[in-house]
Order: sequence, then structure tokens, then C-alpha cells
Amino acid sequence: MADDRPLPLALVTVALSLGTFMLVLDTSIANVSIPTIAGDLAVSPDQGAWIITSFAVSNAIALPMTGFLARRMGEVRLFVLATALFTLASWACGLAPNLPTLLVFRVIQGAMGGPMIPLSQSLLLRSYPPEKKGLALALWSMTVVVAPILGPILGGYITDDISWPWIFYINIPVGLFTVLTVWQWLGDRETPRQAVPIDWMGIALLVVGVGALQILLDRGNDLDWFGSSTIVALAIVAVVALTFFIAWELTDAHPVVDLRLFAIRNFAVGTTALSLGYLAFFGAIVIFPLWLQTNLGYTAVWAGLAAAPIGVLSVIFSPLVGRVIHKIDLRAITSVSFLIFAFVSFWTSTFPSDVDFAHLIWPRFVQGAAMATFFVPTVTMVLSGLPQSRIASAAGLSNFMRLIAGSFGTSLSITLWTRRTTFHMYRLQSDLAPEDPVVRHSLKVLEHHGLSAHAAAAVLIGKAHAHAVVMATEDFFWISGWIFLGLLVLIWFAKPPFGAGGSEAGSAGH
Repeated sequence: MADDRPLPLALVTVALSLGTFMLVLDTSIANVSIPTIAGDLAVSPDQGAWIITSFAVSNAIALPMTGFLARRMGEVRLFVLATALFTLASWACGLAPNLPTLLVFRVIQGAMGGPMIPLSQSLLLRSYPPEKKGLALALWSMTVVVAPILGPILGGYITDDISWPWIFYINIPVGLFTVLTVWQWLGDRETPRQAVPIDWMGIALLVVGVGALQILLDRGNDLDWFGSSTIVALAIVAVVALTFFIAWELTDAHPVVDLRLFAIRNFAVGTTALSLGYLAFFGAIVIFPLWLQTNLGYTAVWAGLAAAPIGVLSVIFSPLVGRVIHKIDLRAITSVSFLIFAFVSFWTSTFPSDVDFAHLIWPRFVQGAAMATFFVPTVTMVLSGLPQSRIASAAGLSNFMRLIAGSFGTSLSITLWTRRTTFHMYRLQSDLAPEDPVVRHSLKVLEHHGLSAHAAAAVLIGKAHAHAVVMATEDFFWISGWIFLGLLVLIWFAKPPFGAGGSEAGSAGH
């Protein structure tokens, strides 16, 4: 299916990449708009948060089913149909008159978006000759890196200066271009279809287990985790359903999710490294702007701008990595990525409470090099040696694991950050005893400047809290740095030779 004609190949690459970009952007663009949307639809912010949760749950359920659906429908047909329905649902989201209607179309958006990322990978690999498959994955990976950074910036700008429905309407021209281009150039190159039986039990267990897990992760922090009976119930349902799901899928003749892929060494190692690396990376994406907004007074847009430099080196280096990826040991390239990630994490953990914008952006700029050397070689490792017939299943399952890891990263990072802030605040407050000479002197200075005794004490407590937040942020990035160093060891359990999958004759070594 490889096509060396420059124009069609360029158009297909742009279309598939834009489709992925549109989907990944949609996972983050709505986050900063929740208060505005909730206000316009006359619901509470907690109810508005279901705009994010509904999308995440349906997306997580649909992702691992990609391989099964592609075998029944064909990869091109499934991608075009999913993208078209995603675009239509985006339009309907913008028109939604109330929250229930918006949630229905967000569920459709998420479900249709599930197959789009893995199929964009698979179709790109099918379109490029073997020696350029690394470049194809590099071009694809740039969209996954840049979109989460641009999402909050774009979402904040559109919500503040235009109106929130346009965070959904902007998908329409992108979706139409992607659908028309992919069908025009790949429509006559459909993959073989198989009338495999539908694994209804597997689908039911997947929906219940993953749905419960995703809701647990999205709502856990707000509901105080296992202090909430709702979270306990969700945890029990998730564990039971997913346990039965794994047992069922490993014994079923036609499973909806090909869990046997984990028996393949490079898939297992690559997917684990991709998931844990993304967990730590995505946790930082969440904590960094939260810290800037709660402690340094940044707006959502300016917090996004402080994180944006991560895309610069990533966009520059990703194609270069893609060109040389078949000449260098993937484990060495990925090790460079984890070293840079660890360095940036430890660097960020040293920032003082009054750090300025210029110092904030340099670590994010350097981290762009880590992104370029992380996604491309790791995804290549995940798909290495697999026949084309298993690429969609492998891409769907690995992206599902990455998505769930991102949800874990979000929940765990916020919980860790919050609890470490409380811990440090408790210790600092114990040092603010009125009889302490330093505290007494500080209070007198503040009172001398016209503050009442109560107001002066409030100022000291406020400064203590700000310092506690900084200390919690330092703790988080310090832990992240050690996670990345640990992944340095894991990645060397993969076994050469490597190479992007896609050869029907290829075989995956165990």
C-alpha cells in the first residue's frame, strides 16, 4: 500500500496528522472552558466536569476495540466513518442547548475518537515504504506532543474572546478535510475484512470495567478517593469486571481486544515504558499550570504560554529522529529521552517561589528534545516486528494503556500535590507560634504598616501556604525525575532488531 508519489503522500500525511491533532486537542481544549460552559448551561462546576469525564470514558472504552472493528469494517472505512461522526458530534456539541444533550454528543465524540489515533498510525505506516516508516511515526508524534500544549491556550482564548461553542466548531473544517482527503487517496486501498464473531461478553466486561475505572480516576480527587462510598463501589466494579475481562479475552477464540500482544517482548516493554513515561509527563502537564495559577497568579492562557516552548524542539527534532531511527539502537535514543526528562524534572524542583517567566520557559524548551526522542522510538519499539494485520490492534491497545496511564498521572499527581501541600502547611504552621521571636517581629512589622493583628496573622499564614505549595511542587518534580531514571533500566529489556511494523511477512519475537 506504500505510495511514493509526493503529493498524495503529503496530503495523506497532513490529513491523518490533522485528524489526530483535532482529537488530542479536544481532550484538553474544553478543560479551561468548564466554568464558562457550566455557567451558560445553568449547572454547577461539578456537573460541568462531566463534559470531560464523559468524553474520557467513551474514548477509553473504544480505543482497545480498534483492531476488532478494523477487521470487520476495514481500516480506511472505519477511520473515515469515525472521523466523520466525530466531526458531526463536534458540531452538535456547539449547538447543545443543555448539559444532558452536550454530554450525549461528548460520549459520541469520545467513542468515535477511539479508533482515530491507532488507525492514523496504521494507515500512515501502510502509506510509507519500509525505509521511511520511522519518519511517518515522527510526523504523527508531533501532533500528540503539540496538541495538549495548545489546547488550554486555544481553549482559553476562544472562551474569553469568542464563545465556548467555537471550541467544538473549529473541528468541522479539519474533520471535513481529513475525511475527504483520506477517502480520496486511500479509499481504493482498503484492508481485508473478516466476518469475525462479535465478542459480546468481552465488550460488556470492557465497557463496565474501563468505564468504572475511568470515572474513578476522573472523579476520585474531587470525592476524596476511598473516603467516598461511590469511589469504593467503582473500584470494586472495575477490579471484578477487568479481572473477568482479562480471563475471558485470553481464552476466547475471537477476542475484542488482543491481549496476547503482551506475550511479545518488545510490545510489552515498549508499551510499559510508553505508559509510565506518559504518566509522569502528563502529571507534569497538569501540575505545572496549576502551580503557576494558584501560586504565581498566572491566567490559564499565560500558564499555557509558559508550557508552550516544549513544542519547539519537538517539532524540529522529531523528523530528524525519524530519518535516523533505523540506524541507531532505539534503546539508546529512548535513554537520552529519559535522561533529559529526569534532568528537567530535577531542574524544575529547584525553582523558588518567585521564579520569573523567563526561567520557567527554559526547562520546557529543553524538554522538547526529550519529547522528540521519546514518542517516535518508543512507538516504533511497540510496533516492531508485527505483521500489518496486527498493527491496528497493537496501536489501539498501546494507546489505550497510554490514555489510562495519563488518567492515573492526572489523578495521582493532583492528589500527591494536594496532600504534600497540606503536609508542608501543617509543619510550617507549627512553626508560626506567636511566642517565636521571628514571628513576633514579623507581626510587629506588618502592624507597623497599618495592618490589624488579625490581618497581619493572615498575611503570614498566606505566605506559609505559598511556600507549602512550592515545597509540594518540588516534591512532585523530584519524584518524577526518579521515575524517568527508573525507566532507563526498563527500556533495556527490549530486544533488537527494531523497526516500525507493517510487513505481512514480519514476525514478532517473544
